[in-house]
Amino acid sequence: MNSESGNFRHRNLPLLLLQAREHVISRFRPILNAHGITEQQWRIVRALLDTGPMEPREIGLLCRISSPSLAGVLSRMEELGLIKRKRLDHDQRRLHVSLTPRSRALSTRMAPQIEATYRDIEALIGAEFSARFYGALDELIGALTSHEPAALANE
Repeated sequence: MNSESGNFRHRNLPLLLLQAREHVISRFRPILNAHGITEQQWRIVRALLDTGPMEPREIGLLCRISSPSLAGVLSRMEELGLIKRKRLDHDQRRLHVSLTPRSRALSTRMAPQIEATYRDIEALIGAEFSARFYGALDELIGALTSHEPAALANE
């Protein structure tokens, strides 16, 4: 630790997480670009594949996309035929966002390359470390979610 950072005992966790994220996403970015989908759009597609239809608020929380940004991303995805939005029968104020056959076909086309990239990463870092890291991330997210500041929970 140099004298400039002498006031801090801990390493810069947010910066380390951003650096790790960039190293990981840079391996997927060429696949996304080749298929004409942005990182935010892919996060939404993957979330909807994993969970099924969700309300925009739920997507924003899960994918960590601010509400103003999400509105634009969802509009563009609807224009591209990747999602559809449907009002709920029991509450016309609420919407469910779901994937279209087009986005499902896109994810099917992308899956072999995406899975190969995951295998490449696992080969580099090792299967045991990979499993421990996923577990540690799940534990970190779970612990911090249960103690999340109100401002973030309402985002």
